[in-house]
Amino acid sequence: MNLTKVLSLVFFVVAMGLGYLLWKGVDDVVETEKRIALIEAAIIEKLQMLRDAQLAYQASKGVYADNWDSLRNFIETGEIWIVQRTETTKLLEYGKEEITVTFDTLGSVSVMDSLFSEEKYPDFKLEALAVVPASGGKQFEFFADQIERNSYQVNVFEIRDPAPVNPERQLNNNEKALKVGSRTDASTEGNWK
Repeated sequence: MNLTKVLSLVFFVVAMGLGYLLWKGVDDVVETEKRIALIEAAIIEKLQMLRDAQLAYQASKGVYADNWDSLRNFIETGEIWIVQRTETTKLLEYGKEEITVTFDTLGSVSVMDSLFSEEKYPDFKLEALAVVPASGGKQFEFFADQIERNSYQVNVFEIRDPAPVNPERQLNNNEKALKVGSRTDASTEGNWK
């Protein structure tokens, strides 16, 4: 073999090795992004479920649950009342109207059956609801309080991921961690929208 063939063979092997390393680096980044997206989708689903439970808790008790134990107990034993609202309008003199609103309680349904039914969530496990997916068993952080807005006391809550998987959400002490609700505003929206 002459020197040209040997060098061509060596450069070909080096080029193949560099090509593989480049492909592997790009593939690792893509796989990591897919894994983060799947984990965040699972976290968002749990946050939405927790928000629904918080809204039912607030409708029943007048305040939001400030810890998981209170919310879990409400989900296990609480009831949501089924109320029918009826409006009747009566015409008075000179085109005026009188509206009468009546409320009739038709019954109740358990929170578990209403919010987390077998049809809606076939694999639902209450004990796992507060555990952040892929966190090694960490639970969501719960916060509930009242704030003053325009001379009124408003109930607020926030449920957030204490240990984000996404490196972008870890910046500034987890400032952009996935959460639902707000500590400073009467919002029940999530920050993933």
